[in-house]
Amino acid sequence: MGLLANAVLVFVAGLITALATGLGALPFFLADEISDRWNVALWGLASGIMLAASVFGLIFEGLQEGTIREIASGFLIGVLLVIVSHRLISDAEVDPGKYAEADFKKLLLVLGILTVHSFPEGVAIGVSFADLNLGTGSQVLGFTVPLLAIFMTIAISIHNIPEGVAISIPLRSMGVGEWRMVGWAVFSSLPQPIGAVIAFYFVRFAREFLPAGFGFAAGAMIYLVLSEFIPEALDLGASLPGGGRRELVSGIVAGVLLMLPLAIV
Repeated sequence: MGLLANAVLVFVAGLITALATGLGALPFFLADEISDRWNVALWGLASGIMLAASVFGLIFEGLQEGTIREIASGFLIGVLLVIVSHRLISDAEVDPGKYAEADFKKLLLVLGILTVHSFPEGVAIGVSFADLNLGTGSQVLGFTVPLLAIFMTIAISIHNIPEGVAISIPLRSMGVGEWRMVGWAVFSSLPQPIGAVIAFYFVRFAREFLPAGFGFAAGAMIYLVLSEFIPEALDLGASLPGGGRRELVSGIVAGVLLMLPLAIV
């Protein structure tokens, strides 16, 4: 397979994770709202999946490709990217209810804000495909796909579902229709296939940076979990018995167990 065909497959993998975000809006087709208990559990599940995928997948794979120092340097850069993206997002006033009437310039601004938020997840997908058609793996449509790439695509797809729920909740309160919620949920993750292709090309042409690339993706995702997912879950569970910690921990454990095959394969 040529490099272009490989990049198309990586883009499709990233697009699948973006489309999975739209699944977060589907519960609102059946009910007006989702209970805080389920929301906390979903955020816990996403946190466990991302932590397990980062440690068992990206960091372990990075250790096979390079040194701890290389991984640590990439890890720190990933953390810094998320910190910068958080500041950009917190400084931007975004009203989803106005998006339907937004002009082209506003849409570009919104896309730029969302890019810095979801780009690291796309990078994780692209880096995990670094050995596409270069070694052992599963046969998918004539491609030899690394097991890590399959797990990362599944992990980020599952993780994107509660993000879609979080995006849909304020949209619902503003009277946005169900299918439009699906569209905006998917739109929020469109940077992922783009980031995946960029990262894939980078590590293929500059493989000496591959260990740092694994560290970068792991650092960004772990920091996202600690700085965003877990605090979000605890905020949602503040009114629950025990502050929602039981639901959060149960979700995290379930997410880690779901991704445990990464540690034993």
